[in-house]
Amino acid sequence: MDTYFSSEITRETALLVGVSATPELPRALVEDYLDELAFLADTAGADVVARIVQERKVKDPAWFIGKGKVDEMSHIVEGGQIDLVIFDDDLTPVQARNLEKAFDCKVLDRTELILQIFAIRAKSSQAKMQVELAQLEYLLPRLTRLWTHLSKQKGGIGTKGPGETQIETDRRLVRNRISLLKKKLKELSLQHATQTKDRADIARVALVGYTNAGKSTLMNRLCPSAGAYAEDRLFATLDTKTRRLELRINKVVLLSDTVGFIRKLPHHLVECFRSTLDEVLQADFLLHIIDVSHPGFEEQMIVVRKTLEEIGVRHDNIIDVFNKVDALDDAEKLRGLREHYPEALFVSATRGLNLNALKEAISDYVGRQYHERHIRTHVSNYKLIGYIYQHAEVLDKGYEDEDVILTYRAHTRNLKHIDARIRAFENSESHVA
Repeated sequence: MDTYFSSEITRETALLVGVSATPELPRALVEDYLDELAFLADTAGADVVARIVQERKVKDPAWFIGKGKVDEMSHIVEGGQIDLVIFDDDLTPVQARNLEKAFDCKVLDRTELILQIFAIRAKSSQAKMQVELAQLEYLLPRLTRLWTHLSKQKGGIGTKGPGETQIETDRRLVRNRISLLKKKLKELSLQHATQTKDRADIARVALVGYTNAGKSTLMNRLCPSAGAYAEDRLFATLDTKTRRLELRINKVVLLSDTVGFIRKLPHHLVECFRSTLDEVLQADFLLHIIDVSHPGFEEQMIVVRKTLEEIGVRHDNIIDVFNKVDALDDAEKLRGLREHYPEALFVSATRGLNLNALKEAISDYVGRQYHERHIRTHVSNYKLIGYIYQHAEVLDKGYEDEDVILTYRAHTRNLKHIDARIRAFENSESHVA
């Protein structure tokens, strides 16, 4: 078990803060958001002891919430022995600094909390570098918070305090570290591309979805040897894991489990994990795993779709897979969902329900991307014949005089390369003739 969650570690107490703006952002919806924020806090190692929602149309540039609410919360923090206050929205450096002074305790916003969880969850060297890069890019404009006790307010000759010098030094060190991490991540991305270039001939499928939708559990069900880490916590998976999945058509696809998405996913994280999300971009199609038992699953679906657009997915090769149907007690609701989403699949990864239908759907989808071709060529054209054997499935082979007749089936992606080889060969033959 992760030592971070062991009983020896003292868990902090947290106060959650959300802001509603009726009718655009009603209080009930903000309460749902705070439920998710509480789950994030629990994953990071904090116990939520209180929550506050303020109705406010415009965010205060100095305090985010109203000054009166800040004074009210200060008394709650002092009397409740609260270790940290967590806001469900991003705070500016000025707002965070002012709130920390007012509450005399740690103040985190949603982005900082998610970055903390990613730092805990990161296991591989690549994931650790990606998280560190995101943390440094988030920290860079906020360095003034760390050195205000050394700075001077006056300008002019002889008044440049050591705080400003220290800030400039820190900024230079942070920028240098950011450059180094970006260089290392680029090298790792190139190494990964080299190591996986042989996968180009195999259909690729990626699992995507909201965090804690059950992607890793489904991965382990479909590929028993996958060993994907699955836990009822947010962001249990950070590193992409790829395994072979055998299908009924005697074909193999590569199935990849990817990092989960979440509402207001920090832009720094999306950018820093772009190399990890390459599996999503390179996949022939996606399985969108949805936690149908979650009351806000439709909003989660929208978040996933928007995030996919943000990272560059421009196609509709996506199969919706509603997971955790065993957790639905309302049969009428499930019937209604089947009518509303007729193309979707409904499964339970935990209990293994309807997984054969899911495999059939994957097989059918993969089958659509394969096409049959026939070719007749001289037996001496061994290079072209060998290339077809290497990049396609030969269904039949026959001979007539000195010619070999092949019937083969190949993925659409590979057919382009095979056809180019055939055209090149025909052009060279015509020149010889």
